[in-house]
Amino acid sequence: QVQLVESGGGLVQAGGSLRLSCAASGTIVSISVMSWYRQAPGKQRELVATSGEITNYADSVKGRFTISRDNAKNTVYLQMNSLEPEDTAVYYCYAILRSRIGRPPGNYWGQGTQVTVSS
Repeated sequence: QVQLVESGGGLVQAGGSLRLSCAASGTIVSISVMSWYRQAPGKQRELVATSGEITNYADSVKGRFTISRDNAKNTVYLQMNSLEPEDTAVYYCYAILRSRIGRPPGNYWGQGTQVTVSS
């Protein structure tokens, strides 16, 4: 059973910083992609940053957020600087990983962590 567990969310003032972590656990053969998504109230879930063969960021976070991975720990991080009230959302970790040799990779989501930025 593969699980993705996020941590690091919370309440911060505008201009502040937070660092989110997401650790994948269970039987893992390989991880090809780890990403962060977010969903604000009344809005669709959107991609924030992805780390795979290439690294991509949403235009709204470029220059402020940095995604990184520790492959030895099956962990992905999201360093968020210069936070704005518009960044308030539930942040979800997502991974494409292979849990068994010979089986195709699957898609996995974390449970989400709340980030609230006050003005």
